[in-house]
Amino acid sequence: ALGKGSDLEKAFATAALVYNNSADPKGKLSKAETKSLLQTQFGGFIQGQENKPKYQEIISALDEESENKIDFEDFMILLVSLTLMSDLLQEIKNVKTTK
Repeated sequence: ALGKGSDLEKAFATAALVYNNSADPKGKLSKAETKSLLQTQFGGFIQGQENKPKYQEIISALDEESENKIDFEDFMILLVSLTLMSDLLQEIKNVKTTK
């Protein structure tokens, strides 16, 4: 659908597609499914974050009341939060590309 979209548009479309492929018919994920999806699809960003308090807070929230479900908006907030605290983000910021 976004064959001619920008890199950023494609990135967000991919995030939406990955989420939708895992979500239930109502468009939601259980917290346990969310945790699993983050671990399998976002491992590069969460690797090495286990000892950070904010990471532990996010994962604890997913472990508690795991029957509660989250929607796409909440999922994207998790992605952004995990990205901002990631060591990988710092590495990415240090890369300069030219076109």
